[in-house]
Amino acid sequence: MEFREMRRKRQQLSDEESYAILQNATSGTLALLGDGGYPYAVPISYVFSEGKLYFHSALSGHKVDAIRSCDRASFCVVAQDDVKPALYTTFFRSVIAFGRIHIVDDEAEKQAAARLLGNRYNPHQDEALQKELENGLARMLVIRLDIEHLTGKESIELVGQRNGQ
Repeated sequence: MEFREMRRKRQQLSDEESYAILQNATSGTLALLGDGGYPYAVPISYVFSEGKLYFHSALSGHKVDAIRSCDRASFCVVAQDDVKPALYTTFFRSVIAFGRIHIVDDEAEKQAAARLLGNRYNPHQDEALQKELENGLARMLVIRLDIEHLTGKESIELVGQRNGQ
């Protein structure tokens, strides 16, 4: 598939800056094709590793049904959202990843991704994480988004600040 180019190129973030946002943020909005062809967007925590996004989920529900029905998805992270009321604008920085989404079937990958997620949100608690995985991994799905296209954008005001204007 051919993805659109950003219309306001001057505001486009580099790949490195976009990946850094994915690495540092802790949540975003996963967008899927939901029931009846309606978009379904759900806020969700994640971990970014080796060019892939990993999420966890219950074994069933709207999100899981949508993923099983259509493997195309997007994921949006807002890294900055600084409202400037007097200027009638927002100084923003965000990233959208597009790609194919899958439920992870491979047990080793599922275990590794669940460990990455656990360490991301509760670091340095290896013993507690191990117990949690032993007790809960069988009742959890791990989902992977393979990124095919990534685009980051910032407000024109941030571009100006970066360029010393």
